Amino acid sequence: MLCEKAVELIRELDRMGDGQLPAFNEDGIRQNQRDVNEAKTEGKSELIPTIKFRHSCLLRNQRCIAAYLYDRLLRIRALRWEYGSVLPTTIRFHMCAEEMEWFNQYKKSLATYMRSIGGEGGLDITQDMKPPKSLYIEVRCLKDHGEFEIDDGTVILLKKNSQHFLPRWKCEQFIRQGVLEHVIS
Repeated sequence: MLCEKAVELIRELDRMGDGQLPAFNEDGIRQNQRDVNEAKTEGKSELIPTIKFRHSCLLRNQRCIAAYLYDRLLRIRALRWEYGSVLPTTIRFHMCAEEMEWFNQYKKSLATYMRSIGGEGGLDITQDMKPPKSLYIEVRCLKDHGEFEIDDGTVILLKKNSQHFLPRWKCEQFIRQGVLEHVIS
C-alpha cells in the first residue's frame, strides 16, 4: 500500500525511547522512494479524485521522510551533549555516512563557538550540565586509559580499577565516555 513504508519509518523511531538512535533505515527510505516513483510513472489520470489521492499520498511520504530524518538529527545533536565529541562505536554503527558528516560539522561548529566566547581559552559550555555539589570527586577507572594531566601539572596514570580524587570538570568527559565512574560512598 502506498505510504505504508513511510509510516513504518516513523513508527520505528517512535518505538525507540528518547536518547536512543535506531539504525539508519536506508532500505526503508529507498523503498519509499520507489513507491513514489512508481506512483508517478503509473499516473493514470482519468479521474481527478485519483490524482488528488495520489498527490496527497506523495506529500505524506515526503512529510514522513522529513520527520524521520529531522528526528534522527535531533537525537544525534543530543548525543553530542551527552557523550561529547567522541561517540561510542555502538552509536556510530547506527548512523549513516551523511549523519556522521552532519555530526562532525555540528561538533566543529560547537567547538568554534566555544572558542569564540569566554576570553582567551574559550568556554566549554558542555561541562557542568548539572551544578556540581563539590569541586573534587572520587572516581574509579573502568579501563586502561594511560596518562592524564591535571591543571597543576600532576600526571595521573589511569589504570583499570584504580581510584583517584580529581577535579570534577576534568573527569566529566571521561565519565561520559565510560573511562571513569563516579564513586559514591
